[in-house]
Amino acid sequence: MVAIETYFPNWRSLTIHESSPGDRGASRRLSQECLHYIPSHFFPDQAPGSIVGKFRCENLEALTFADESIDLHVTQDVLEHVFHPSKVFSEIARTLKPGGAHIFTVPLVNKHKPSKLRARVSDDGQIVHIEPPIYHGNPISDEGSLVTVDWGFDICLHIFESCGLFTHRMHMDDLSKGIRAEYIDVLITVKPDTARTRNTIP
Repeated sequence: MVAIETYFPNWRSLTIHESSPGDRGASRRLSQECLHYIPSHFFPDQAPGSIVGKFRCENLEALTFADESIDLHVTQDVLEHVFHPSKVFSEIARTLKPGGAHIFTVPLVNKHKPSKLRARVSDDGQIVHIEPPIYHGNPISDEGSLVTVDWGFDICLHIFESCGLFTHRMHMDDLSKGIRAEYIDVLITVKPDTARTRNTIP
């Protein structure tokens, strides 16, 4: 929320899509205060874009949103669980409005070491484990979510190579806000507002 309020103080009036929200913290505040908040989960047995309870069914690798229709995409500890992150970054870039952003967290466990794939999907749809499987909590499944990537700081390069957008890392260590932990980085990928840029930069 610090990052969202810093870069998008008008967030309450924006169209915000959050993938895999929980029922606490930033997710709860966004759902309560944002006028155009779209929460989604991926339900494999439901049609993409359909409504399941209070959630929209969305696969981050193949979003059903129209081009340039979302002001902010928000994901909190989600992108270490996708099998094709390049598709996710490309889809987020496609659906962001000019001037919009993807504001997200992901455990940067590898830090200065290269990001490392932990699992992949074979041509016949089977999960292939490259490293011993690790699972994180899943808000809609007791089975948990498989960790597919150990990300490092080079995630910013992966995003640029996938969609051409730049990402910066906001490192917050501020006890006055209750923020101190190992994984406290927030990543912000911005889609440039080309029209505004043309009008302001000679």
